[in-house]
Amino acid sequence: MRDFRGRRALVTGGSSGIGKAVASALARRGAHVAIAARNPARLAAAQAEIASAATGGAVVHAVAMDVADRSQAAEGVRAAQAALGGLDLLVANAGIPCAKRFEDITDAELERVMAVNFFGVVHVVRAALPALRERRDGHVAVVSSLAGLISIYGYTAYGASKFALTGFAEALRQEVRRDGIGVSVLYPPDVDTPQLAEENLTKPAETRAVAGNTRILAPEAVAESLLAGIARGRFRIIPGAEGRVADLAARLAPGLVRWIVDRQLSRAEKAPQAGRA
Repeated sequence: MRDFRGRRALVTGGSSGIGKAVASALARRGAHVAIAARNPARLAAAQAEIASAATGGAVVHAVAMDVADRSQAAEGVRAAQAALGGLDLLVANAGIPCAKRFEDITDAELERVMAVNFFGVVHVVRAALPALRERRDGHVAVVSSLAGLISIYGYTAYGASKFALTGFAEALRQEVRRDGIGVSVLYPPDVDTPQLAEENLTKPAETRAVAGNTRILAPEAVAESLLAGIARGRFRIIPGAEGRVADLAARLAPGLVRWIVDRQLSRAEKAPQAGRA
């Protein structure tokens, strides 16, 4: 999928953050886009903003749905396909944050994180696959997180949901390659989105210490990385040099990375602000 012009794309979680940036980038390239999210008002606002950036006669639709609800996800995908006249690209981006110590996460919170971040992807992919197979030229892009490659303190729920996407996508890639369907996984680090702002409300001090002072990426830059990776047929897409270095270190020297993380945690635990809030 080297040229997005005229392609038909569904982007979940498309009313803000990375999803909206991806939809905007696609519309600017002349792709027809359907964005999906739960909040109709935010969807309408995002639809208008994305449509204003569209070129080449690209159209932008909005579909309200909760990807965690299997029936809503299936109906939403059908509605998007009907509005677009088919489907070439699915960007499964919808997700929710959770940055808390395991002992502070309720069962309901953990289950909701998995329902949205993992099963939400499963639901929309299952619903979209028949149309993509029919085309024999489609692509599925799953938005994970750098925390789906390197999980840290405070991400027992979030990290688990994002790690699960890697296993799902790798197996899916093998199963659909003969159908002409490509699969990619995006692993963004911290991105300047409403989700990060929400996460920061509960993020433990130890989590902040381990994450360090890494550069926060703009959603537009992440969107460009994703589309460039899709165009090149890449499976793993990691935006930003810091993220790629962290991933390389974790793969080549996992013991050293754990030692560094443990030292950072020890310092944070001794600091007065670490607390137990």
